[in-house]
Amino acid sequence: MSKVSYYTAEGLKKLRDELNHLKDIERPKASQAIAEARDKGDLSENAEYDAAKEAQGLLEMRISKLEETLSGARLIDESQLDTSKVLIHSTVKIKNQTNGAEMTYKLVAQSEADLKSGKISVDSPIGKGLLGKSVGEVAEIQVPNGIMKFDVVEITRE
Repeated sequence: MSKVSYYTAEGLKKLRDELNHLKDIERPKASQAIAEARDKGDLSENAEYDAAKEAQGLLEMRISKLEETLSGARLIDESQLDTSKVLIHSTVKIKNQTNGAEMTYKLVAQSEADLKSGKISVDSPIGKGLLGKSVGEVAEIQVPNGIMKFDVVEITRE
């Protein structure tokens, strides 16, 4: 049984586009590479053939994983989400109690996470620690060098 994950329309489209690219473009290329390597003679000593077969195996594994992810993917209607507590697809502003630094993160599915654009996975330690918190609450998050405390300053939907 596949795990259910929630995605934005953009994240879901990105997954579907990647799957279509792998099936429609990369899969035929892999088959062609195997055919070309096979035509070069003795398969028992043909490193090119072995490499092409291995690449095809990795490609098929990636396609299978994407199909499994998509089978459990659900689209979130962000306009219907509750802003009283932190949920997946919440944008949350937090303040580090130790140094006073403020950060804003959007909690997303693991495959959509991108720290540079402020998107963190709900499966990350910070994401898990923030889930279910309300404005004014303190999130105590276990990190490798101890426990960090963050004040939940604001919760919005974007």
